[in-house]
Amino acid sequence: MSSPPSASAIWHTYRRLLRYSAAHGRMAAVAVFAMIVDASCMTLFAKLIRPLLDRLFIDKNPSMIFWMPIWIIGIFVLRSFASFASDYAMAYVGRGVVYAMRNDVFRAYLYTRVDVCTAEGNGMQIARITYTCEQVAQAATDAVKTVLIDGMTTIGLVAVMIYYSPELALALLVMVPSIALIATRVSLSYRKISQRLQIAMGGVTAIVSSAVTSFREIKTYGAQSYEKKRFYEISERTQRLNLKVIATNALATSLVQCVAACALALLIFLATQPALLDSVTPGTFFAVLMAMGGILPSLKHLTGVQSNVQRGVVAAEDLFAAIDVPAEPDHGKQVARKVRGELHFKHVQFTYPNVPMAALSDITLHCKPGTMTALVGRSGSGKSTLSSLLPRFHDPSKGSITLDGIELRDYTLASLRQQMAWVGQSVVLFDDTVAANIAYGELSGASEAAIRDAADAANALAFIERLPHGLHTRIGQDGELLSGGQRQRIAIARAILKDAPILIMDEATSALDVESERLIQDALLRLMRNRTTLVIAHRLSTIQHADHIVMLDQGRIIEHGTHTELLDAGGAYAMLYRLQFS
Repeated sequence: MSSPPSASAIWHTYRRLLRYSAAHGRMAAVAVFAMIVDASCMTLFAKLIRPLLDRLFIDKNPSMIFWMPIWIIGIFVLRSFASFASDYAMAYVGRGVVYAMRNDVFRAYLYTRVDVCTAEGNGMQIARITYTCEQVAQAATDAVKTVLIDGMTTIGLVAVMIYYSPELALALLVMVPSIALIATRVSLSYRKISQRLQIAMGGVTAIVSSAVTSFREIKTYGAQSYEKKRFYEISERTQRLNLKVIATNALATSLVQCVAACALALLIFLATQPALLDSVTPGTFFAVLMAMGGILPSLKHLTGVQSNVQRGVVAAEDLFAAIDVPAEPDHGKQVARKVRGELHFKHVQFTYPNVPMAALSDITLHCKPGTMTALVGRSGSGKSTLSSLLPRFHDPSKGSITLDGIELRDYTLASLRQQMAWVGQSVVLFDDTVAANIAYGELSGASEAAIRDAADAANALAFIERLPHGLHTRIGQDGELLSGGQRQRIAIARAILKDAPILIMDEATSALDVESERLIQDALLRLMRNRTTLVIAHRLSTIQHADHIVMLDQGRIIEHGTHTELLDAGGAYAMLYRLQFS
């Protein structure tokens, strides 16, 4: 188990968190001023108790009788306005903090390295956006409000006690150190619980996300009981942790009350001693007593605020860790314009992080401009890994890859990816219109005519025109309103519209029926003309016309050549072909 961070590390995190609040400086200043007024009103009221009792009830001063009720009403009206202003201003700052941190975390997700995205569960990533960002708002705003108002109130009331009777203020010597010790112990406990609660909430989000997106599999395989058990277990763990927070807070409050009762008893004991009994007026005693009573709830709040602070600091550490993950390396200076598409893999090796075995070993491959290269082999042979090196989702561990004679790393990342279109086996669509899914991202400025032509070339226009609003029909989350073949053709239309000189296809026709596959194959043949195409194929019928077929096994090239040459060689490709067409 990792050792707890030092006080300086915690303070550094909290200062960084407060900088998000500083972005709303004017509202924060309004809040601080209102909190000062709020605390000052409480202190002023405590100070007026002595003249209220001594001059009103003992001296029966007419002026005091007239003005005292007006002063009291004025003080509490002013305090009410200050309380409203501080609550609204701090809420404004808090929502601004949540807004800014969510944007920063989401931006970090968009630009972070692919291996970071795949290594961390999507449940934890979603939990950061939804749950964790809310926790930091409490630390950056609610906790600050409590510390300022209750801290200043405590200081003011202590000053009133010392001003009226330093002897009676000795009761504070019992209360303050004891409560400080309780707050320190409670802080450590809160931190440990908050860290465990953070992880548990990520688990809750992961299970919910998985269940929502996999409802067909859950229902088909009767996995409701299994998923329900998983969710109940993580929910129970979260509930236990939340109850521990509540129990710790309740215990701290009870201990503070006990300490305060002892201090109050000491105060009464001191006030009734013969040395003080004659010198302490009823007004003085009641003012000190009221100040002591006013300090009690403030100290309880200051002790309780530890939960918000620790929960917020733990959440902030988690968020800052995500924000600080380095973006994809992009040190290239060369801007790729319209490349010819000549690819050369030279002794390429790649190993995934924390995996001992290399996914690719000594890959040397030359793809001439405008040719089609097919990658075949068993699952796990390295086909998808090899294709992912081209748009630099990963960089080779050893060796080099050049495009038109220039190392891929020397190109700027954005311009390199502009030269490539990707059609994957797992189609990704968005909850938007058909047109927006075809003209996605940098293609969003395309005309409707160009979108329609791309859809037609992908054999998608016929079914699109049958939709309620044609190209402007919304297709639901991940295109759930379309069939598998229709979704695949939308993705192919997107690649056609991009018109990139390099095309990467990962079994792009796997979800199509026989007739659609034939029509799409014709469209793809037209699309691949004069383009460098890298095709990952499982069905050999789709790549027999390829210019170059590469057979991979355990990350190595074991055969390469044309379809005819590989059949004549009688090796692994010929065996795989016979298995599929026997």
